[in-house]
Amino acid sequence: MSDTIAFKKDQKKVINGWAFFDWANSAYALTITVAIFPGYFLAVTDDTIHIGNMTMSNSSLYSYAISAAYLLIAIASPFLSGIADYGGRKKFFLRMFTTIGSLACISLWFFNGMETLQLGTVSFILATVGFAGGLVFYNSYLPIIASEEKYDSVSAKGFAYGFIGSVILLLINLLVIQKYEWFGLSGRGVAVKLSFVMVGLWWLGFAQIPFRRLPKDVRVKSDENLIFKGFLELRKVWQQLKMHRNTKGFLLAFFWYSAGTQTVLFLAATFAEKQLHFDAMELIALILLLQIVAIGGAYLFAKIADIKGNKTSIVIMLLIWTSICVSAYFIYTKPPFYIIAAGVGIVMGGIQSVSRATYSKLIPQDTVDTASWFSFYDVVEKLAIIVGTFSFGFIEQLTGSMHNSVLSLALFFMISLALIHRVKIQHLKV
Repeated sequence: MSDTIAFKKDQKKVINGWAFFDWANSAYALTITVAIFPGYFLAVTDDTIHIGNMTMSNSSLYSYAISAAYLLIAIASPFLSGIADYGGRKKFFLRMFTTIGSLACISLWFFNGMETLQLGTVSFILATVGFAGGLVFYNSYLPIIASEEKYDSVSAKGFAYGFIGSVILLLINLLVIQKYEWFGLSGRGVAVKLSFVMVGLWWLGFAQIPFRRLPKDVRVKSDENLIFKGFLELRKVWQQLKMHRNTKGFLLAFFWYSAGTQTVLFLAATFAEKQLHFDAMELIALILLLQIVAIGGAYLFAKIADIKGNKTSIVIMLLIWTSICVSAYFIYTKPPFYIIAAGVGIVMGGIQSVSRATYSKLIPQDTVDTASWFSFYDVVEKLAIIVGTFSFGFIEQLTGSMHNSVLSLALFFMISLALIHRVKIQHLKV
């Protein structure tokens, strides 16, 4: 039973409120996972780290921390989706993961270096779990609040809100870091740590808007074991996929290109800092360029999807992603990397927005319990992130160069291009 069956779709206030969740949590995605925290992590930790009998670079440890976070949420989300769908707890879990993530983000204030490495790593993992965990429930609201012909535009609005909100906070962080003395801070390091606190407060504060506007939870009593209901639902989705070849084919392609795209988004700043020697301010400028371009990119590829279809839009983006990875392998200086960053920005928002909208279209019609289908989608994406980030760190650990790791990502996009070619996606013109 769904908690949102009778909810009226296409309400502007609700859609805008839903998009504000992206505004809230994208600050974490930008400041913590992309712009500021990666460089801070590498700066305050030793280049070589010993954990038990293992020796690895600090950048490999950072990659593995991302893999660990997404492994945890990939394991947990099936449990939670069953409770969300059949116990009427979508908003409860959306709120729970937001609270966990934002508080863990704030706790990064206490991460100072090697003496607090365990605290910093665990806090980063928990914050990432909170960020990723909330997305499965956030995404599951899309087919509930919007009609099918508006999936592309509503999905793009969410990403656009996220880009705009995160850029605003990043600019504020940049001002505080650059002019720390204006704010009575003792040094730039303190200003950087303050940005982690600001992200947590921004995330938790603006999330109150969607919490108020999205459909309320309606608790449903059940004699079934809801804890394992999610696994049964994922199994049911898997069985249904056998009868929906296009949906299954899309998910296979989605897995491989998500392994590439998400790894680039998580580790591009680490690559720029360690391989090309970008400093903190250059990284922030680079990320701002990327984000500004990404706002237009999300709408550009949503428009291409409207005119030419979702498949054409995705294929164009995959070709661009492949060329980005191959080009990055040959880059050893800063100027060309700005061009690469602009290219990433163009396809960054578009690939996520169009993918989410495409999957919404490929879910069987009259599906009531959308959280189960989006939980499956989310698990696929989380497994892709695990494969991508772990491969990136492992190849760097084996070869001693991130350039080899970046080149290996091109293979993921080439596989997805071959798979998406066989998928048929209905094209509904608005």
